[in-house]
Order: sequence, then C-alpha cells, then structure tokens
Amino acid sequence: MDALTTEREQTAELASARAYRVLEKLIVTLELAPGAVVTERVLIERLSLGRTPVREAIQRLTWEGLLEVRPRAGIVVAPLNAGDWLRVIDARRGVEMVLARSAARFLTDETAVHFQATGVAMHEAVIAKDVLGFLEADKSLDEALARAADNSFAARVAAPLQTHSRRFWYRFQSGTGLAESAANHVALIRAILEKDEDQAGEQADRLMSLLRLHAQAAAMR
Repeated sequence: MDALTTEREQTAELASARAYRVLEKLIVTLELAPGAVVTERVLIERLSLGRTPVREAIQRLTWEGLLEVRPRAGIVVAPLNAGDWLRVIDARRGVEMVLARSAARFLTDETAVHFQATGVAMHEAVIAKDVLGFLEADKSLDEALARAADNSFAARVAAPLQTHSRRFWYRFQSGTGLAESAANHVALIRAILEKDEDQAGEQADRLMSLLRLHAQAAAMR
C-alpha cells in the first residue's frame, strides 16, 4: 500500500468520523427532532460533507437505534419516549462500572491528561451555564473512559447507550441538573485519576443512580 492510498484512507476515515459526530450532536440536541423524517440529500447538504461519510454515519446511527432508514420513505429520527430512559440507564449501569474500574486500573499519563481536561471543561460549563459545552465534555469523558479502560468490547456496548442517555438528559433534565450532574462526573474523574478501582466503580454506580432518579421523574411527568 503506497503513501497516497494510506493518506486517502485516513482522510476518508476522518470525514466519516466528523459526519458521525456532527449528526450525532444534531440528534442529541434535538435539532433533528424526534420522529422527524429527513433524506440523505438533506443531511449531506446540512453537514457539507460527501455522500460516503454521511452514508456511513447514517448506517452507524441506525445500528445504534437513533435513526431508522425506511426505503422510499426517508430517514426517521428515533422517537423520544420518557419511559425508555429508565431502560437505557439499567442497561448502562453494569458496563459503566466495568469501564470506570478498568480506566482506574490501566490509567496512563496520556489518558490522565484527557480526564483532567474533561474535568476542567465540565467545571467551566457549569460556571458559564453552558449546556452544550457540558454535553461536549460528557462525550469527551465517554471517549476517555473507552480509551483508558482497554476493553473495546465494553466500550462498544456502552457507546450507543451513552448517546441515548445524553439525548434524554438534554430533553428532560438539562434545564435544572447541570451542576449536580457535573459534580457526580467530576467525582468519577477524581477516583480514576487516583487509580482507585473500587471508588471509581462506586462513583460510576452513583452516577447511574442519579440519572435513574431523573429518568423516573421524567417518566412520571
């Protein structure tokens, strides 16, 4: 494989990752409304990216349950039913504890920097009351966990659940729960940076318990 071919493949991979990240954010922040029907052409124009990376992002988000491709009808954004948030949290709890404990166990200087930066970003988002900034920091924390835990199987299970959870949180809790949620995330980060496996697992469990309380409240509205 020559250098030019490798460079093209890397460029295509970057474009696909960017398309996924932008499209995921549009879904999480409800800019693409739950239940809305869009077309591939509309998404290509909105993302200002080529057909291939956008199509790959659509395929990935369809597998994750955030989009549904209906032949000859369009692409449907997944509906948002409050009761489903409980199911998402229940599915997340165990795998989040695995990731947190593993991240503490296998923490390196490189991954520690990522966790530290995420903690700072969350703190700044709370001060500025920046909900979108907090969501970005939350996504960054999930990526740091996936990288530090050295468990690709757990990370692949967790990723779509984390995205669904962010979407529910943004819809039902972002107006009142920013500081509380950030405090729980920072406690998790601190435990990981201290390489305390037991405490990291406990903080991950506490975070899921907090989110479950929010989910229960949303389901009762």
